[in-house]
Amino acid sequence: MKESRSGALFALGAYGLWGIVPIYWKKLGGIPAAEIVAHRVVWSVLFVAIGLALVRGFGSVGVALRSRRTLAFLAVTTTLIALNWGIFIWAVQAGHILQASLGYYVNPLMSVAMGVVFLKERLSRPQKIAVALAAIGVLVLTVAGRSFPWVSLLLALTFASYGLLRKIAPVEALAGLFVETLLVTPLALAFVIFREHAGTGALVTGSLGRGVLLAMAGPITAVPLLLFAAAARRLSLSTLGFFQYIAPTLQFLCAVLLYGEKLTAAHLATFACIWAALAIFTLGRTR
Repeated sequence: MKESRSGALFALGAYGLWGIVPIYWKKLGGIPAAEIVAHRVVWSVLFVAIGLALVRGFGSVGVALRSRRTLAFLAVTTTLIALNWGIFIWAVQAGHILQASLGYYVNPLMSVAMGVVFLKERLSRPQKIAVALAAIGVLVLTVAGRSFPWVSLLLALTFASYGLLRKIAPVEALAGLFVETLLVTPLALAFVIFREHAGTGALVTGSLGRGVLLAMAGPITAVPLLLFAAAARRLSLSTLGFFQYIAPTLQFLCAVLLYGEKLTAAHLATFACIWAALAIFTLGRTR
């Protein structure tokens, strides 16, 4: 019970922060998504290194780096989270926060499905109904909008896969995040230096305030990921997926109330299916 309570608090913190992060990315509008991702990596590795030094956790990093199996896991999770970051930042800056929120609504149900397929977690009848309703919702948006909701599904797929692998990866949360960012830091740093040398980088052409915002990408990226990784090790994948609805709900409210994105009938029908699925899923878990 103690592990479950702490896991729930970690999950609430992670998803709450992810829910309001579109406000931050909107402030960096005009900077290419790839450059923002590169800055996220560079500033995150510095921030996490400070955290490791404070808790004397570099021993766990050494253990992870010496394990081929752990490195293989983290190489894949690094790729998944980098893709997720890039797609999400692009979606926010392009005015597709509603699509992003739909992706993170679908994610908990995709996590449930992955838990059943890969971890042999049992799926109750309400959970089966919930997953089916989510699939219907995505189909409605695809047919009505005459376009495949690739942003939503890619966000859901990459993050659900990331959660699955971080749950089974044999590494602690802080050390795992450091190795993940460390693996891609040389590429990210090279990209940042190239942009700055060409005179097109955000640090050179932007204001001091924008430079500070870019530097804040470190803690803004690392803190919720650490909370999420800690929650993933303490909760079942299906239970962890339940908390996911917090982030897309906050993102949905940001899109409609703060940024005035158009809410069509197809969106309403799709979100109705997803919300109904989450309600059924929640009642099933409560029982």
